[in-house]
Order: sequence, then C-alpha cells, then structure tokens
Amino acid sequence: MKPLNTTRWRHRLLDIKLETMWEHCLKRLEAEIPKDDILLWIRPLEVNVTQQQVNLFAANDVVLNKVKTQYYKLIQAAIKEVFGDAFDASLLLQKSSATHATEAFDAVETKINIPSNLDSRFTFDSFIEGRSNTIALAAALQTAQTPNPEFNPLLLYGSTGLGKTHLMHAIGNEITQQNPDEVVCYLHSEIYVNEMVKAIQQKSMEGFKHKYRSVTTLLIDDIQFFARKERTQEEFFHTFNYLLEGQKRVIITCDRYPKEVSGLESRLKSRLGWGIVVPIDPPDYETRVAILKEKSLQFGFSIPDDVAFYIAKQLNSNIRELEGALSTLKANAFFTGKSIDLAYTKQILKELFKVNHQIVSVENIQKTTAQYYNVKLSELLGKSRKRSIVRPRQLAMYLAKELTDKSYPEIGELFGGRDHTTVLHAYRKFTELLTENSDLDEDRQKIVNKLTE
Repeated sequence: MKPLNTTRWRHRLLDIKLETMWEHCLKRLEAEIPKDDILLWIRPLEVNVTQQQVNLFAANDVVLNKVKTQYYKLIQAAIKEVFGDAFDASLLLQKSSATHATEAFDAVETKINIPSNLDSRFTFDSFIEGRSNTIALAAALQTAQTPNPEFNPLLLYGSTGLGKTHLMHAIGNEITQQNPDEVVCYLHSEIYVNEMVKAIQQKSMEGFKHKYRSVTTLLIDDIQFFARKERTQEEFFHTFNYLLEGQKRVIITCDRYPKEVSGLESRLKSRLGWGIVVPIDPPDYETRVAILKEKSLQFGFSIPDDVAFYIAKQLNSNIRELEGALSTLKANAFFTGKSIDLAYTKQILKELFKVNHQIVSVENIQKTTAQYYNVKLSELLGKSRKRSIVRPRQLAMYLAKELTDKSYPEIGELFGGRDHTTVLHAYRKFTELLTENSDLDEDRQKIVNKLTE
C-alpha cells in the first residue's frame, strides 16, 4: 500500500475550501444582483482561486466588458467579505485565451458553401408600411443598411402572417445587393434543429458549428421552435454569442414576446433582448386596403377601390388572409370569365367572410367555450373563482387574443369589464399551461374547430 501523500491532500483540501468560498461569494452576490444575471454573466466565468488571488476568465469580450462595467466592484466587495482583507483588490478579470481559442475558427479557415435561402420576391420596396409595422420596418432598414448596426440582434415578434418573414428576406436581399461578398443565411429554426440532429448522428458537429459561425448575417425564423430543445438551445447560445462578439448581424423572429415562450432557457431569453425587440401588430384598416391594392397587382390583376375597402373591412386578422381572398377571387373570375366588382366579390367570398366573422367574434368565442365546458355564459363572464370556471375563462381570453384583433383592454371590457392586466395574465398563464397539459391543448383545438365549422 502506497504511503499517503499528505502534502498533496492538504493542497486538495485547500482547493476545495477556496472553491467553497467562491460559492459563498456567489450567494452573497445574489442579494445584490438578479438571479438571472448571476446565471447569465457570473456563474459561466471560469474561476481559479489561489491563496492570494481570485482569477476570473470570461469566454468572450462581450461577457468580459459586461462584468467589468457592471459587476466588478460588487464581485470585489463580495470577495473581500468572504475571503478576508488579504484578497482586497486582488481580483483578476480577463478573457480566457483557452476558451476563446477553442470557440474560434479563425485559425483554420475552411471555405464552405452556405446557401442564402433568400426569396427575391420579398424586398423593402414590396413591403407595405402602416402604423402597425413602422418601427419594425425602420429597425429592419437600419439593420440592413448599416455594417455595424446599433441594435444587434434585431428580434421581430408577432402572430402569423403579419410580415415578419418578409422583412427578414428583405434585410437579407438588401445586404447581398449592397455587398455580394457578405455571407447571408436565412433558415427556419426547424431546419436548424434538423441539421443539428443529423450532425450529431453523423458525428460532424464541428462542421455544423463552423457553418453557422462563418456567416456574416444569420436570419433565424420562428425561434419559439427551440422551446424544450435543450441541446439545440445550448449550441445556438454559443453560436449567437460568437456572431455578436464578431459584430455579425443576427436577426430573429418569434410568434410572441420571447420571455413569454415557455421552454426557452432564461439566459437565451436574456440574450435575445440585447439589441432591440420590436412587435408587429395586425395591419389597420387603411394598411389592409393598401396591401390589397398592391398584392392584387402582384397577382396580375387589379381590383376597384370599393372591392378593396369591402374586403379590408371583412378581414382584419393578417396579411395571409388578404392574400387568400385575392387568390380565391382571381381564380373564380378567371374560370367564369366575369369581371371583379363589388357584387361579384360579395358572392364569391361570402363563405370565407362567414367563417372569419365567427373566428374574430369575442362573443362567439365566449359562447362556444361556455357550451364546450357546459358552464353558463354568465358564470364565464362573472366573478366566480371556481377552478371549473376559471380555466374555461382563461381559455376564452386566450382565444380572444389569438383569434381576434382586439387589444387586452378591449377583451377585458368584453369579459365583464375586467382590467387589461387580468387578460394579460390569463393569456400568459394559458400559454404556459398549453405546453404542460396536452388535454388543455386538445380542448383548445376542439373549440377552434367548432368556431370554424
């Protein structure tokens, strides 16, 4: 039996003690720094504690600058309190050269072919501006026309069919037109996930990492698809950081405000808010008219003003509905040989409008939800806090926000004069429940089906 190396064990015990003391520092910092910020900025730091000094290493310049400017003095004070006066002013904070070398691919440049996947039809010229998307359009233009945009990343969020994807392609097309040497890549988040799964299966993750860290502009559509995919989020998190550190553009879309997406890691949600987060709302009446006039010309025909005004009044949800109405109108006019006037439009689109009216009516949503759960409509709109009433009420509020263009205050007023914050809470709560309870999601789908019968 080998003799015990007491010196080595003393050193090991000292290391354990110093590591434990650093954990006490983190606990001390939690009293002054939000927990999410601790997880995001401070815990990821590589720590090396000697008997005289605490050495902290940041993975990249972004983290290094953040910790230096906002948390350095707080960390220093915590070290002094936990380790004692001997460690005062003995904090070394620098970038980890080892980590940086591991993450970087600059040392060995391997040219790879990265398709842009851009649709040339979607440009800024073909995008219809309105009050609902003015800020989003301005932010997109600034991102596309500035080599190092002030707001990076750019995140656009809103419901389906409001123009988020159009703006993403417009950004990409503008960048490549200005500078053909830019490496621009657009892809849906589902494609990213599928490629990563394939890379894992084929043991080619280094190539996968290299591909998406080699672009100068990355456009990721529908980031909510990453929810509950922990390994994908982990990889994207590092790629995201790598691109931002290299001052590369990152543009992302989501179907809702990112912090409302259940299943996304808090550190990723925080990163997504580093630049600018801009909502896109459903188009207002005047914008819908303009969209109908422009889209009809793109489809190869024109519509009279009274037809555009009528369709815009009937459909108020999203752009895809407007395009669907125009496609139906064009096809029927082509096969029948009839001209498109207001009377013909009303005849051809009456069923479409009937279905849409059912969907966008808050009153119909309330009535259908009450019938489905076998509760009285008066109870659904009343003040009862019974679980058997609260859950249907939350679902009805959720559907009212999802299927209509009503604002939170307007929905609250239609639900017995409730405050808008009550509706907002119900929407967020039910969104969370849908990810956890498949029965509730089935209820939601059945009610939607009844609304569209």
